[in-house]
Amino acid sequence: MVSWRTINPSFETHMGKITQELATEQEARDVAEAARESDWTEPSFLRELFLGRLRLDLIHPFPAENEVEIENARPFMQKLRAVLESVDSDAIDRDGHIPEAVVQQLRDIGAFGIKIPREYGGLGLSQVSYIRAIGMVTSKDGSLTALLSAHQSIGLPQPLKLFGTDAQKKKFFPRLAKGAISAFALTETDAGSDPANMRTNATITEDGTHYTLNGTKLWCTNGTRAELMVVMARTPDAIVNGKPKKQITAFIIETKWPGVEIVHRSHFMGLKAIENGVIRFNNVRVPKENILWGEGKGLKLALITLNTGRLTLPASAAYGAKAMLQIVREWGNDRVQWGQPIGKHEAIAQKIALMAANTFAMESIAELASAMADRGGYDIRLEAAIAKLWNTEAGWRIVDDALQIRGGRGYETADSLKARGEAPIPVERAMRDFRINLIFEGSSEIMRLFIAREAVDHHFKTAFDIVNPKASGKEKWDALVRSAKFYPTWYTTRWMGNMKGYGEFGALSRHVRFIDSTTRKLGRAIFHAMVKLGPKLERRQMVLFRAVDIGAELFAMSAACARAQMLSKSGDANAGGAYAGAANAIDVADLFCRESRRRIAALFENLFGENDAAIYRVSQQVLKGEFEWLERGIIDAPEPAPSGMAEEAKSERPEPAAV
Repeated sequence: MVSWRTINPSFETHMGKITQELATEQEARDVAEAARESDWTEPSFLRELFLGRLRLDLIHPFPAENEVEIENARPFMQKLRAVLESVDSDAIDRDGHIPEAVVQQLRDIGAFGIKIPREYGGLGLSQVSYIRAIGMVTSKDGSLTALLSAHQSIGLPQPLKLFGTDAQKKKFFPRLAKGAISAFALTETDAGSDPANMRTNATITEDGTHYTLNGTKLWCTNGTRAELMVVMARTPDAIVNGKPKKQITAFIIETKWPGVEIVHRSHFMGLKAIENGVIRFNNVRVPKENILWGEGKGLKLALITLNTGRLTLPASAAYGAKAMLQIVREWGNDRVQWGQPIGKHEAIAQKIALMAANTFAMESIAELASAMADRGGYDIRLEAAIAKLWNTEAGWRIVDDALQIRGGRGYETADSLKARGEAPIPVERAMRDFRINLIFEGSSEIMRLFIAREAVDHHFKTAFDIVNPKASGKEKWDALVRSAKFYPTWYTTRWMGNMKGYGEFGALSRHVRFIDSTTRKLGRAIFHAMVKLGPKLERRQMVLFRAVDIGAELFAMSAACARAQMLSKSGDANAGGAYAGAANAIDVADLFCRESRRRIAALFENLFGENDAAIYRVSQQVLKGEFEWLERGIIDAPEPAPSGMAEEAKSERPEPAAV
């Protein structure tokens, strides 16, 4: 379903630069399919949901607090809070630099080795503890979040933990735990969401002991400060069944090696202190033993790493929302206009209520997905992707509402507020810092494409060859046989109601019943779309995206209901857990579900989009210049850079390599 372009089967190196063509759509499709995880060996709540089956048992009861883990994490959390409270984040934003003293304080408390096993000098904490720690950092400073999460979520610790050899772990984990900063280098000028277009290459030396690495990486977060990097590079094609098969391989690189060059530090709208830049590799000699996992497995390594690595962003978004909620709660009480606090005015009150409801759902999603990762036994590729997609988009709306509620003070910088005697509340900085979350680790559009492909995977495997013009007669017949075995029973049962009352959810039981019936409706709708559109469905991204958004809303409702039910029992005011006083979680979950149901109804109503054809037609007219008259009267945008480093660093979305 996802159309990735990829590179030409052959490339040549000349004067340190690589000459090659961008690949065809079919080549890209082949590379994408080869890199994705094709099997589902473990259960997935969302895979079942997109098939019209509600597997509530996979997420309910909501994972309870692990008291042992909380106690293990408590000393670190206290130290982290103390460090953060002493940090001047406005100065970091103003100067565009994180002082080395702050970085060293983070090293000293183990903040660079939160999930690294204790045997290697790390803290050995869980994924849930990790996201709570990073969430706390986000509530203070987005640039610090980028530093710590790029290092630990997709930097070397995560792929090393998943795919490293014992020798690699013994060599690198202790350094990483002590604070040797790491980075992940995938994105290039022509390889963002389409990593198969990679130009960076590595060729084996004559003696077979090293690879020679050449190429340039763009938007390498932490790259301008890192000691270690995971670098993705094209290695020579393998020959499979007489045909060349493109290979991308992951290498562990020391930035002190000869030939590793920081070409440019990039600067952005927000995250002013992010250490992100263009890194060039000029004939860098890489020991063969520095390959991670194996030759040709790099792209799959990147995608699997992101399954867990993406969980940082949903948590960061949730904690950013928490910070905004605290700001508007206090402002809504303190700011008096027209004779009463602004929070009493309905126009503001409705924003505050929905901010709280969505923040609760965001935290429920982040905690659930991370608990599933800790528990194991789940395939969370869809859960992680939807958590990233839904939370970052919901969080952006919350930051926007917080700025609106704060009014001029929201738009004014913290430094300016402080200079004239007001509290330096950094909503303006929060908005600048938050916006990249909708792009980091796969933009919202790429996430929807990825989710759509995985959501229809069972149908794709079962029936696609029936309508696939390239399928042989035998392949079509086999698909017909598979379809005849699966669809009659499956489709019939998607119309059958569930007799469960879900009484254990109390006031939320009606919402859970809605989730149940709507899950079956979604399964039918996806099937109907396949029957109606056939192979054209993969081109109808607006239809697929609406189906994805329905699934995302159902997941958010499920997480919110399951967590609220758990908190209503354990979150009374006398409880000692992290959510003491959360007995009224039912109220905020109920409001969230009411609003989510409205959004789902609108998505179903417009599933096939009666205006989609007109929208696409006008878009193509715009691209052809037919509406150029709409642009008259403006000052023209700058021309593209002619050549050199500026050309190599030209703008594109940072997906999915940057954190």
